[in-house]
Amino acid sequence: MYKIISRYIFKETSSLFFIILFVLTFVLIMGNILQIMDLYVNKGISFFSIIKVILFLLPSLFTFTIPISLLIAILIAMGRLSADNEITALRSSGVSLLQIYYPVGIASLIALVFTFIFGYFFMPHSYAASKQVFFEIALQNASVGIKEKVFNDDFKDILLYADKISSDSKYMEGVLVSDNRITDQPNTILAKRASLVSNNELKRIKISLEAGSIHTVTSDFKNYRRIDFDRYDINLDLSKIMNTARYESKTKDEMTMPELIRKIRKADVKETDRREFIIEANKRFAIPLSCVIFGIIALPLGITSHRAVKSRSFAIGIIVASSYFLLRLGGEAFGETGYISPSLGVWGPNLIFSVLGIFIFWSAYREISITTTIKNLLRRLRARK
Repeated sequence: MYKIISRYIFKETSSLFFIILFVLTFVLIMGNILQIMDLYVNKGISFFSIIKVILFLLPSLFTFTIPISLLIAILIAMGRLSADNEITALRSSGVSLLQIYYPVGIASLIALVFTFIFGYFFMPHSYAASKQVFFEIALQNASVGIKEKVFNDDFKDILLYADKISSDSKYMEGVLVSDNRITDQPNTILAKRASLVSNNELKRIKISLEAGSIHTVTSDFKNYRRIDFDRYDINLDLSKIMNTARYESKTKDEMTMPELIRKIRKADVKETDRREFIIEANKRFAIPLSCVIFGIIALPLGITSHRAVKSRSFAIGIIVASSYFLLRLGGEAFGETGYISPSLGVWGPNLIFSVLGIFIFWSAYREISITTTIKNLLRRLRARK
């Protein structure tokens, strides 16, 4: 009999979980739809590349949407069972709150495992893969954006003009480059031939100029300098094209756990960077654990006879999840600035919500109103004084 009840509660929770997970993930993806459409319509990026970008975003999205979806699913499932008096019938039949929690706990542990897998294994590789895709998009957009006899200002502080472009777009002839990277000494570069060269390992794109000269005039127009060259390379800043960060080095999000540990243990790492690496390493474990914490909180909060079960449960879920993640962001900020330990900044919200969840669960288990429990606690504290 109890196995049937457990399967029933687990099925009710899991079906709602997948629906909410799909909706939340889709909403987050749609939040970037304007940027995605800009890549496809205005920048001429292939549809296949856009699909790859979306797929590589999913692991990072799942680390947030899985815990939130679990929380809301439990709230709605328990709210519906309570509104239909099924929870009352179970409690009257001798089924305790701990027994009701058993299938919810199993669902929480499954969500924990998947969140951990996405955050620990998939997310670092997906960030690195997405960087490669963005680099390919930037290279494609850079080559597509250069037209014959048209001044191109897509590159930061670089103005490029090509008199002629080969039919296969591999090289340009009659090239003029206005280099304004050094504001007090801008350079005008003339070259017979030039081509775009990409470095996949360093994630850089440069323009390689051949048989030309560099002309420099000081700001007061009193001095002029000319330098002739056979070959001259200019590294291009892609941030203006793709509105993305530089590609030169790995970010903490792209590092695997062994790489993060090596960075933390290195003696020559800046203290601010070390704190960021510690925070990132702890997040890979703290965020999955929130699934279990949300399960403990959601079960007693969901048991209610309120009529508007779905809207109320969804509102409570958003409030609880927002409070948790805001508290975590605040803890990380204090950890990064050194006001508190980085580990405490990450694990603090888990500790606070664990205590809160156990308190709410214990009150529901003893069938005591939370407000009554708080009043009794305050009375005991006053009596001790």
